[in-house]
Amino acid sequence: MVDQILSLRQKALKVNLAKRFYGTFAEIGAGQEVARHFFQAGGASGSIAKTISAYDMIFSDHIYGKENNGRYVCEPRLSKMLLKEYDLLNERLGDTRGKDHQFFVFANTIAALNFKRDNEAHGWMGVKFQATPGGECNEVLLHVRMLDPQNVYQQDAIGIIGVNLIYAALFLRDKPEELIRSLLDHLDNTRIEVNFIKFTGPEFKTYDNRLLNLQLVKEGMTNAVMFNSQGEIILASDLLYRKNVLVVRGSYRPPTLVSFDMIKTGLAQFAKDIKVAESEVVTVSEITISNLNADGEIVNEDFLTRVDLLCALGQQVLVTNYPEYYKLSSFLTKYNTPNLGLVLGIYNFQQIFNDDYSSSVGGLLGALGQLFRKNVKAYIYPYKSEEGQLESLGNLNVPEASKHLYSYLKDGDHLKDITNFDKNFIHIYSSKVLSMIVNNEPGWESMVPDSVAKTINEKCLFGHPCFLDKKKK
Repeated sequence: MVDQILSLRQKALKVNLAKRFYGTFAEIGAGQEVARHFFQAGGASGSIAKTISAYDMIFSDHIYGKENNGRYVCEPRLSKMLLKEYDLLNERLGDTRGKDHQFFVFANTIAALNFKRDNEAHGWMGVKFQATPGGECNEVLLHVRMLDPQNVYQQDAIGIIGVNLIYAALFLRDKPEELIRSLLDHLDNTRIEVNFIKFTGPEFKTYDNRLLNLQLVKEGMTNAVMFNSQGEIILASDLLYRKNVLVVRGSYRPPTLVSFDMIKTGLAQFAKDIKVAESEVVTVSEITISNLNADGEIVNEDFLTRVDLLCALGQQVLVTNYPEYYKLSSFLTKYNTPNLGLVLGIYNFQQIFNDDYSSSVGGLLGALGQLFRKNVKAYIYPYKSEEGQLESLGNLNVPEASKHLYSYLKDGDHLKDITNFDKNFIHIYSSKVLSMIVNNEPGWESMVPDSVAKTINEKCLFGHPCFLDKKKK
């Protein structure tokens, strides 16, 4: 029997009547909807110490301080709000209610759709709370994008997800997957997108934020999450906004010498073409959810292994639910990237013309139009067939009906062969290396970076037979 989802009133009322939670609601910008649900549910005097809405920027700055970046809808502002209000709770009520109540603070900073409808509707929200009276602090932080077409509906969605977040943090903190899933109770992903979540504190010490953000993609709550070169989850916009971006898609199972030759040569050629230094290009290794599947399931250990190996080699990692390249291009160009480069293997590029794009608006023509926008170039890495023939754009086999589109893209300078590739690497394929690892065949170590080979052997990764030996011990 499926558990019935509690209504918003039931969730708020359960918090209010618990007689052990007591806290503050601080909401700035357009996010002044959450506290209302708790007042209307009844019994709010049992749980609410204070509500505050510092709507004016000057008032907000005097209370929480100015941000160095001049922004109000950002994670640092949210963190300052949570800390300030939590300290006030302890200072003013610690000696009285602090003895038998678990303090909490809910805060949000939201920018809903403005009157001109020309801004990004997004926001940050979080809960800072005690799991026991007088206990240490724990935090759950979210970043959301509001997708409703009108301001009033966006504010309504913020009120709903705010109630869900507070209830989940207080009652579902030991069930991380259920906690995340409950955030969209009474909502769906057409109204709001959750593209970042972070858990900190002793109650969450066993949680892995990377896996929990992967769950956001698996659950369809967002289509992409990003990790910086230190392996930390970040917002893609923080890294990519108004930057020249080069994306190299691969399975990276495992990362091979070809993988990094694609990155190296693609970066050199892309930077030269757009006339900037290589240091002015953000390079991203992208993995699709379909490339994370193993026997129809996403294996967490396999996912973490690939992220760790790529980050250890200085790469940023983007995990997406965009198997189609045109959707990936649309996602990246929304960050106002001056120039976008995509590095593809010749085989994967050929699939663009062979795949069925009938479900996309405009079919293949529409998909290619979305993929190859004015500022987008694709760099094609060659393939060496078993017969020893080098396959590149010059001899690519394209269906007859698509040849005119292919010629148009080449003539328009959207497609380029990678010419400075290392000929010693083009016989290497991840699938072959993986097979050799699993079957304990010699020689695979020479096909991957030394650090990757060492890590695979030491940790028995990617199905290495030593995993079985360790399991027996």
